[in-house]
Amino acid sequence: MNLSNSDNKVGGGQIKALVLDVDGTLTDGRIYIGNNGEIMKAFWAHDAVGVRQLVKNGIIPIIITGRESNIVKIRASEMNIEHVYMNVEDKKSKLIEVTNELGLSLDEIAFIGDDINDLDAMKMCRIAVCPKNAMGEVKEISDYVSKYDGGHGAVRELCEYLLKLET
Repeated sequence: MNLSNSDNKVGGGQIKALVLDVDGTLTDGRIYIGNNGEIMKAFWAHDAVGVRQLVKNGIIPIIITGRESNIVKIRASEMNIEHVYMNVEDKKSKLIEVTNELGLSLDEIAFIGDDINDLDAMKMCRIAVCPKNAMGEVKEISDYVSKYDGGHGAVRELCEYLLKLET
């Protein structure tokens, strides 16, 4: 990952939290629905290891997603993510609320998202990243476009980058 220091995105302070979208970021965006209405999503195992490393190093992972899903609750628990906000229509407002609750500034936040419902919140954060297969408008405002698709290592790539900033 290569974020330029010349735009002051990286220099001048520590990233203290990573905000994660779910569908299309932690997953590949596909939602499987069975005959009886059961829903399944696939998550990339390596992303979980990266997020757990963030937690060990004092970076708070936060999920803000537009869908309500018990699957996300289970996966968040496995990844040591305590701050999970689902069924959020206005991610920008929720981001402001959460950062205030946690005593963080937006300059201490990295955000990874993939679709237009993430745009306004991403624009407010110090570092905005998206998966390789994100929507065009999201790629345009991102500081970095991952070399990986959502649900295929984009989150892990960002976690590794953030951990390098800490050293």
